[in-house]
Amino acid sequence: MERTILLFGAGKSTTVLIDYLLKNAQAENWKLIVADADQNLAASKIGNSPHGEAVSIDINNEVLRKTLIKKSSLVISMLPPALHINVAMDCITLKKHLLTASYTDAVIQDLKKEIEDQKILFLYEMGLDPGIDHMSAMKLIDDIRNNGGYITSFKSHCGGLVAPESDDNPWHYKISWNPRNVVLAGKAGAHYKLNGTEVKERYEDLFNTDRLVTVPELGVLGWYPNRDSLSYAPLYGLENSQTFLRTTLRHSEFMYGWKNILALKLTDEEPRYETDGKTLSAVFKEHMDQNNFGDWLGKQLNNQLAVTRAMLDNLIKLAETEKDANEAGEEMPQTFLAADETGTLKEIEIDTVKNDAAAYLAAKMHEANLTLKQLFYLGMDDTDTLVNQGFCSASTLLQFAMEKKLALRPYDKDMIVMLHEIGFEKEGKHAEIKSSLIVKGENHLRTAMAKTVGLPLGIAAKLILNGKIKMTGLHIPTQKEIYEPVLAELETLGVKFAEQTL
Repeated sequence: MERTILLFGAGKSTTVLIDYLLKNAQAENWKLIVADADQNLAASKIGNSPHGEAVSIDINNEVLRKTLIKKSSLVISMLPPALHINVAMDCITLKKHLLTASYTDAVIQDLKKEIEDQKILFLYEMGLDPGIDHMSAMKLIDDIRNNGGYITSFKSHCGGLVAPESDDNPWHYKISWNPRNVVLAGKAGAHYKLNGTEVKERYEDLFNTDRLVTVPELGVLGWYPNRDSLSYAPLYGLENSQTFLRTTLRHSEFMYGWKNILALKLTDEEPRYETDGKTLSAVFKEHMDQNNFGDWLGKQLNNQLAVTRAMLDNLIKLAETEKDANEAGEEMPQTFLAADETGTLKEIEIDTVKNDAAAYLAAKMHEANLTLKQLFYLGMDDTDTLVNQGFCSASTLLQFAMEKKLALRPYDKDMIVMLHEIGFEKEGKHAEIKSSLIVKGENHLRTAMAKTVGLPLGIAAKLILNGKIKMTGLHIPTQKEIYEPVLAELETLGVKFAEQTL
């Protein structure tokens, strides 16, 4: 008997999911229905497959929504998170399994008993992050425990980045997923544990450019902490771990730029500006004028110069001393006494001072230039592109600018990077496992993001429909019954982790 998979949403992250479902449709006796507000978009992703059907839907149309769900065997929702609830309620009423890549929230948690009572499975957080991060982390955690280890530290990093060969802008970033989520990321702040201390950080404090991690085979990246990391500690069985931290990876230039974005209030929802008939430059100027951009930029530059003036003075004095020594026929000393950060006097090589100072000054000049380069790249001087977003906030303006300026071009490639760092004790000795994943996309449609978000959902759908996953209730993929077969198939599809024990 033919089984129907219903997919709500045909956005950026669905391309590879649709490909996977259609590729398996004949062998599995599936029919795929893709329902989206834009039927043409859905149809373009199905192509000429005889196993797919594109449907136009207003997700608030209860009658059509329920009609589609009723005739399906399983539902996958790739809608914006706020729209999941109507689909979820219908799935409970009609006793249908539901899969999504979105986070669980208080609303769906309140429905746990109803889901269990209906003997159906709601599998949430089944994409990349969250999703593959849960599964790969739990595999490592279970392996360590089964081999007699006790976990003391857990760090999980993940980011959607531009591939090196397509990295050609001052942000070192291009958008391969929902642009609204890029703008909103981090707004909830962060809660995590570091070296035994619980830490809560405001949105404004997240983007510290000194937070760096080395990814094997790739190099150094920046990171900022994710949402409420500690809510996952009990789910991982790591309540007693001294460190528990989940992060988002970005290049350090992005971190620096976003710190400036926040300072300039470009993620604010108020005030609002009339944008119809106005260019990017005009609307940016209106916002910048309202927030004293000139004063802010002047202050930034002055702060940077103030730090460097003393260093410049010392370098000038050093040069004068060196000149005087040469004129007097005396040898310049190669070292001098100076206090280190602990206040201890020690000899420092003069050449070291020169090199360090030169590097520092170069970095500060780079930062000053980068501030303007990044803002201009987003369109602060663009007098051609019309915004035409009606009466909108700075946040909406920023989203519009990023969609225009940081979009993947047809030949661009994105890249997914994930890194787990897990410290543990075994037989009285400390060890650390590093497990890393790097996946590159093919082009602007078949992206690494679409691959790593979509494939876990497709694989899970197949396992559920074939009776390989039999659990019911509300779950995220932390159980062996889920992660083991999903990770195994992901490996065959090129999504494979590399591990090293230190």
